[in-house]
Amino acid sequence: MTTLFLMVGLPGAGKTTTARRLAGEHGALRLTADDWLIPLFGMVEEDGKRDVLEGRMLWLALEALRLGTNVVVDYGCWSRDERSAIRWLAEAEGACFRMVYLSVDDETQRRRIAHRWATTPAETYPLTEADILYGRAHFEEPDAVELAASGVADPPVGWADWREWAAGRWPSFG
Repeated sequence: MTTLFLMVGLPGAGKTTTARRLAGEHGALRLTADDWLIPLFGMVEEDGKRDVLEGRMLWLALEALRLGTNVVVDYGCWSRDERSAIRWLAEAEGACFRMVYLSVDDETQRRRIAHRWATTPAETYPLTEADILYGRAHFEEPDAVELAASGVADPPVGWADWREWAAGRWPSFG
């Protein structure tokens, strides 16, 4: 049975490092948005391009699962709804879903972000103090129920199912 590994956490938590390791260990396709955004657009958050790219990557992830290939989705997935949608989509394809949540304290996060920018500026992007604070304020940390993978909640009011919600969240998914 194929598995979709979903990396969850803030910048500097070690998601991409762990995603690379998991991809190697499980023969998985690794989909890291930053690996595409910078070469394609030279930036990360310009004009909604990240959402468009993530939607196509999610579509590709489901195609890979159908073909019998494990996938590592490395977006960060700050919201519970994003994580629920991806879990539901993977399980609807008959795949296993494994959330990999990496927590990071303030000091470690800032140190890792500064190191990444100093050593590999062509592979990353600058994060300001305001960016870090914004992330910490908006990140919905997974709780014990979500981490236990004990099912997916219903989609938010107004959405028929998680596939429809995902198409609304990531414009290029549907």
